[in-house]
Amino acid sequence: MSEEKKPKLAMIVFSGDMDKLFAAFSIAAGAAASNMEVVMFFTFWGLRALKKKSSTGRSFLGRLLGWFYGGDIERAGPSRMNYGGIGRWMFKKMMKARRVPSLSELRQAAIDLGVRMYGCRMSMEVMEIPEESLIDHVAACVGVASFIEQAREADVSLFI
Repeated sequence: MSEEKKPKLAMIVFSGDMDKLFAAFSIAAGAAASNMEVVMFFTFWGLRALKKKSSTGRSFLGRLLGWFYGGDIERAGPSRMNYGGIGRWMFKKMMKARRVPSLSELRQAAIDLGVRMYGCRMSMEVMEIPEESLIDHVAACVGVASFIEQAREADVSLFI
């Protein structure tokens, strides 16, 4: 008896905003919990979701970018009403009061459910983010062709 192929979700995560990362990890965890194979490809600002809390950048501009945008998933602010970090603080308080998982907890749930996460090699090179600066659960750092192959096999593809 042959094993039935699981439906597959392929997701590009371009945004590093709190609300968009929340949606991405909620959808990924929900799909994985529904017995779907899930792959996530993090590019440009979305790489924040995979970063450890460490500084990045080798060149002056790379270090400057790391300083201005730096930080890990906990530094993600909402796409609207951030107000220099006050919005992030406010949303975290409201979410905690309603027992909504944090972004870190949602990411961990996705990892625990078998979601495979990939970093975009080109974005990492441009933004001077070394592989060592990413969390341990990143499956690999790959080029867009690798993700396209995953997306070609997918039943659902999303861009967040």
